[in-house]
Amino acid sequence: MTTVVQVRNVSKRFVVHKDKSLKERVVNAHSSRLHREDFWALRDVNLDVGLGETIGLVGANGSGKSTLLKIIGGILTPDGGSAKVRGRLAALLELGAGFHPDLTGRENIFLNAAILGLGEAETQRHFDEIVAFSGIEDFIDTQVKFYSSGMYVRLAFSVAVHVDPDILLVDEVLAVGDEPFQHKCMEKIHEFQADGRTIILVSHSAAQVSEVCDRAVMLEHGKVVVDGSTDEVLGRLRHNYEVTIEADEAAQAERRGEVPAAKPAEQHITSVGIEAPTEDGKAVLAPGDDLVIRGTIDAEPPLIGWGMSLTVSTILGGAVLGTDTKMMGTELPVIDGAGQFEVVLPRLMLGEGEYSVSLSLLDGNLNEIHRLREAGRFVVRTPGHAVGAVYSEPVLRVEQRA
Repeated sequence: MTTVVQVRNVSKRFVVHKDKSLKERVVNAHSSRLHREDFWALRDVNLDVGLGETIGLVGANGSGKSTLLKIIGGILTPDGGSAKVRGRLAALLELGAGFHPDLTGRENIFLNAAILGLGEAETQRHFDEIVAFSGIEDFIDTQVKFYSSGMYVRLAFSVAVHVDPDILLVDEVLAVGDEPFQHKCMEKIHEFQADGRTIILVSHSAAQVSEVCDRAVMLEHGKVVVDGSTDEVLGRLRHNYEVTIEADEAAQAERRGEVPAAKPAEQHITSVGIEAPTEDGKAVLAPGDDLVIRGTIDAEPPLIGWGMSLTVSTILGGAVLGTDTKMMGTELPVIDGAGQFEVVLPRLMLGEGEYSVSLSLLDGNLNEIHRLREAGRFVVRTPGHAVGAVYSEPVLRVEQRA
C-alpha cells in the first residue's frame, strides 16, 4: 500500500508559564526558567497512513491528538522529527480556522478555498455546490462573525470537501453541527472512502470511529500506545476510562470521609462466570441463545431487602440491555455470609460482535453497594444476515402487480 502520510519521531514542545497573573509575568520577565516549564504534547510519534485508509485518532483530552493533526496539516512545526504528506490536503482543525470574521460567507468561501489550494475560477465552478451543501444560502452574504458555531462548521466542511482533496483531516468539528448535517457529513465521508481518498479523524465518539475507520490509533501523554483494529483500540480506551472513573469515585468517597479507597466493599460480588462454549478464552453465543451468568456473593453484614442490576453493553460502551430486580418484580432472599446467584437472559437476539456484562448489588433504595463494571465478556457469532446490535433474519418478498 502506498504511504501518503508519514510521521517519523515527531515531538512537539510548548512552554507553560507558571505565573498566575500579568503582574507576576512582568515581575519575573528577566528571572530564571523557574517560572516556566516545558510541556511535551508529543514524544517520538511514528505513524504511517496508506492511500485510501481512514484512521481514527483517539485518547483523553490533552493526549496530543489535535497537535498531531496540526503537524500533519502543516499548521504547527515539530520540534523534532518530520511529517510528510503526498497529495492535496484539506483540514478542518479548529472552528472558524481560515475564516475572516469581517468577511461575508461568500467572501470567505473564496478565501478558504484559496488557502486550501483552489484557484478563483475553480472555486467559482464549485460555488453553488458549496453553498447548497452548507445549507446556509440565506446567510451567505452575512459577515461570518454573526454566524453560530454550527453555521461555521457547515460552511468550513462544505468548502473542505469540495476542493477535491486527496487527504482530509477532521478534528472533532463535526460534533458541533446538528444531527441532519452530521448525517450529511458522514455520507460525504463514505463517498470519499469509496473514491479511495485518505481520511484522518479525531473524535471522542467511539461509535463514529467504529463505523467510519479502518484502523485506530490511541495516544496517551503524547505517545502512541496502541495502533491496531478499531475494536482493539476502543476496548483499551474504554478500559482506561473505566479505571479513571473508578479512581475518581474512590478519591471523592475518601474526601467525603466514606469507605477508604483501598478498602473493598463488605458486601460484594466475589466471582462471575458466563456459561457458554469458549473460543480464545471468551464465551461464544449465537443469536437466540440464552445468556446465563452465574456468580458468588460475600455478604457481611447480611444483605436484607437488597437487589441487583445488570447491563449488557457493546465493547464501545453503548448499553443494549439493562434491568434490575425492581423491573423484574423479583424479591431476593436474605444472604448472610456466602451466597450464589444465576441470571438468565433467554433467547437473546444480539448481533455480531463482542459484549460486556456489568453487575451491581443494590440496597433497598436501589443505591449501589458494589459494582463490577466489566464482570464478564462474550462474543456473538452470526450467519451474517444483518448488522447491528440487534439480530434478525429478514425476509423480503417482491411480487409483480397486475
